[in-house]
Amino acid sequence: MPKMKTNRGAAKRFKRSAGGLKRGQSHRRHILTKKTTKRKRLLRSPMMINKADVGIVNRLLPYV
Repeated sequence: MPKMKTNRGAAKRFKRSAGGLKRGQSHRRHILTKKTTKRKRLLRSPMMINKADVGIVNRLLPYV
């Protein structure tokens, strides 16, 4: 049986941590003038992946 391949797009988006899988938040790339400073500041911090999506991401990242 050959080795499983890591999905490279997923490897760039998700990181493993002690508490689970981290992901960056969306809506921080452009059209920032209408967003409040507080909203942009809160979007900086990473979030944990939802429990429903953990199985899918684990399949995409077998060795990471």
